[in-house]
Amino acid sequence: MAFEIDVLITFANEDNQQKGDANGWVTDFKRFLELMLVQVLGKKPNIMLKSEHDSITGGNLSKVAVLLPILSPAFIASGESLDTLESFLTSTKKDATQRVFKIFKRPISTEEQPSKLTSMLGYELFEIDQDSGEVEDYIDFFSAEAERDFWMKMVDLAYDIHESLLKLNQIEAPKEVKKTMERRCIFLAETGHDLSIQRNIIKRELQRHGYKVLPDRTLPQDVEELKKEVESELEKCSLSIHLIGSSYGDIPTGSEKSVVDIQNQIASQRSINLKDKTKFARLIWISNQLTQASEKQISFIENIKRDLASSEGTEILQTALEDFKNIIREELIEVGIDKRLGKGQVLSENGKPTVYLLHDKIDSKQVKPLKEQIEKAGFTVLVPTFEGELLDLRRDHINNLRSFDAAVIFQGEVNNQWVRMKLLDLLKAPGFGRRKTIKGKAIISNKKDQLDITAYKNYNVTLISGDSKATTDSLNGFLEEIKE
Repeated sequence: MAFEIDVLITFANEDNQQKGDANGWVTDFKRFLELMLVQVLGKKPNIMLKSEHDSITGGNLSKVAVLLPILSPAFIASGESLDTLESFLTSTKKDATQRVFKIFKRPISTEEQPSKLTSMLGYELFEIDQDSGEVEDYIDFFSAEAERDFWMKMVDLAYDIHESLLKLNQIEAPKEVKKTMERRCIFLAETGHDLSIQRNIIKRELQRHGYKVLPDRTLPQDVEELKKEVESELEKCSLSIHLIGSSYGDIPTGSEKSVVDIQNQIASQRSINLKDKTKFARLIWISNQLTQASEKQISFIENIKRDLASSEGTEILQTALEDFKNIIREELIEVGIDKRLGKGQVLSENGKPTVYLLHDKIDSKQVKPLKEQIEKAGFTVLVPTFEGELLDLRRDHINNLRSFDAAVIFQGEVNNQWVRMKLLDLLKAPGFGRRKTIKGKAIISNKKDQLDITAYKNYNVTLISGDSKATTDSLNGFLEEIKE
């Protein structure tokens, strides 16, 4: 269907009042959006303004592709503005494409919004004074705050409009293409307020490289409806990504847990329930700057790290966010999730079984005799890589996790937390695409205060003391068992 108007911006007159020589807020918004869309679309779009008392010149609402209502108390109080919105929603109710995007000039609660708008994507384009808490318009559009908040959201909006216009003007994709698109769905979990901008940056990059990012609409406010929605969206995805920061996140109606927490639990359960662990993987990033986190959020994060059930089939990273973005780029964009999850196992050299000998760089000298002993017993030894770029080191580690037959963790100078994290890596190895069982796991520790492995009794973990003679005999016994 051909549209005469690409974007119609409807607003209440009060929201576009001029102050001195300055343009009205809506006029500036239209100008900025046009600049963004020219870059995204590659051509100048036809954008029109419609105040509450105006009619559309040269056509009607059926000729409009996308509607942007400027939400504010004045808009909600305007019968004409609400009538325009209702007319457009009625005329497009059978269209599956997102054609309305909420623009918040002022905070409007879910209860105050028209019910048909509550599940639609929205963009908050107001500023909150950090000292007074008052809501203000951006005065300096080129300040650091505006660059971080206003402009990033404008970029998001431009890409969303671009995607809708493409869908509205193209022929329905063939079934084969649809199936391919379904395999490329990624669940990018909703975050706390502190990471919403970063989530959108990751979302845009994934979308630009052909991935469909879910959820693609606002999640329900009711906890039971929210759970059903998240479960349904996760079933379509081969990967879920979770960003955990200082904010615990919004708590839906009828729940004591936040949306962030609930999404994590449901994704964890999906990972546990799937028999074929290669069909679903998870990435969790935890901020390393949690000084502003509440006690509830700290407890939530500690539970993620401690609870093996919530970490099954999951990679947990606590590093700089830029490093995490690079990891996503390397894993998904440069290589492709389908190829990575379907990757076959690396064959052992000369057909020998492999032992992954995990140790820290500081223990490299101490671990050499153990490496030689394992090799003499007829095994190929895989060892960590310590030199090179972060992504290369991580890729080598994941390849080792996919291919080893048995693993030995060596603890010399490192603490028990380091051992615990390496053991967790072994337990979640199926999430990286392993297709064979792990024959055995051992920890060799030189520490007097060794890790208590009682919690891992169901995971076939052997603890070997670091005493020289006993270590040799115990390790030989372990190697004999895994040969069988």
